[in-house]
Amino acid sequence: MTRIFGGVEAGGTKCICAIGSGPETLEPVERIATTTPEETLQRIIRYFAEHPRRREIRALGVGSFGPLDLNRNSPTYGHITSTPKAGWLNTNVAGTLEQALGIPVGFDTDVNAAALGEHRWGAARGLHTFLYMTIGTGIGGGAMAEGRLLHGLLHTEMGHVLLPHDRTADPFGGICPFHGDCFEGLASGPALQARWGGVPEQFAPDHPAWPLEARYIALALVNTICTLSPQRIILGGGVMDNAVLFPLIRHGIQFLLGGYIQSPHMREGIDSYIVPPALGGRAGILGAIALAQGAGPGA
Repeated sequence: MTRIFGGVEAGGTKCICAIGSGPETLEPVERIATTTPEETLQRIIRYFAEHPRRREIRALGVGSFGPLDLNRNSPTYGHITSTPKAGWLNTNVAGTLEQALGIPVGFDTDVNAAALGEHRWGAARGLHTFLYMTIGTGIGGGAMAEGRLLHGLLHTEMGHVLLPHDRTADPFGGICPFHGDCFEGLASGPALQARWGGVPEQFAPDHPAWPLEARYIALALVNTICTLSPQRIILGGGVMDNAVLFPLIRHGIQFLLGGYIQSPHMREGIDSYIVPPALGGRAGILGAIALAQGAGPGA
């Protein structure tokens, strides 16, 4: 008998809920608008509590926007902490869901969840150290090192690394409310819209936004390559739907590294080193299912 798990991909604008045990058994998803914590969490609870297969669900996995408290010894474990998302400061997500549904809850960042999904079923299968980065409404990175999701002091915040910013070439000040011109402040979807005054999805392939965007992404990834030494980098998110970015980023990485990292992946293998998610837009929700599998009985 197939074991069934629940998954929640909790984003700043919408939450995706589903049940299943993997890509082949994932049932149609439910999309819930992210409004207030009370309304959003109650709608998530209702989805699972009223699901026709509710009694089969062994555990729930939640990949959430953050920042999050992932320290199980902390009194605020399972909370969203210092988020800029209005109304969500110090929201107890994992505890609220676990208490209401009466099943174990696996909890991690949305990008770590997506990384886990890609490791189990997607572009990172067979690897032990890799990076998943999403570039969209926000920018975040999830990483696995030696077969374990990377946490540490809190969790990775790759979207908030500081990059060289040539204000002569790019006078845009950035939009991050905490740091101004950090990676997310310069290169997220809203930053592109604010800088260029248009919707990025409508920019032509030869729009000047794309070479600048690729440079910022390449700068961030070169720093990650030199610190984490990932076996592969997976780039998802709405901004990366523009196919022109991948070749520009690959070329930018090769140029910035200047031949220092001696690996075939940095030369003829670069096309299979910097890749899109094999799971596409399902990486996050499938990663949440994988989190649940790690939280359930007998995990």
